[in-house]
Amino acid sequence: MLEVTDRADPSPRLLDAVAARAASGDVQFRLVLVNPARAEIHLLHPERHDKAFEAERVLLETLPLVEAAAGGRVIGTVSVRHDPVDAIEETILSEPIDEIMLALPRPGSTGWMHQLHPDLTHRLQRFHLPVTDVSRPR
Repeated sequence: MLEVTDRADPSPRLLDAVAARAASGDVQFRLVLVNPARAEIHLLHPERHDKAFEAERVLLETLPLVEAAAGGRVIGTVSVRHDPVDAIEETILSEPIDEIMLALPRPGSTGWMHQLHPDLTHRLQRFHLPVTDVSRPR
C-alpha cells in the first residue's frame, strides 16, 4: 500500500487508518511525503532538495510511529516532486503498488496543496488502483 501525505509528522487520522488497514490483512506500507518546496521551484533547484532533506529528517524521527501503527516495517521517503500524482506515478513506476492511501489537505485548507485535492481522485483513476482518502477534514 502506498501512503501519500504532505506532513513529515503523521496525523492521528493517518495512523488510525494505517492501523485499521494493517488489522484487515497482510500489507506492506510505503509512505511517500510530497516535497514541501514551493510548486513553482524547478525540479533541480537546490531549495527543492533542501526542503526534501529537512522533511526526510523529520520523517526518520517520526517513522517509528507509523511502523507501530502498521505493526511492522514501513518504507518512508520524501519525493523530490511536489504534486501528489507525480510522486505517486514515480513510485508506481519503480515498485509494485496495489492500493493508495491519501492523507492530504482538503479544499478550504490553507496552503498550496489544497488546490490539488478536488481533482486528485479523478487524476488518480488512470492508475486503476483502489484509493482510500483519510485526509484531514475541513
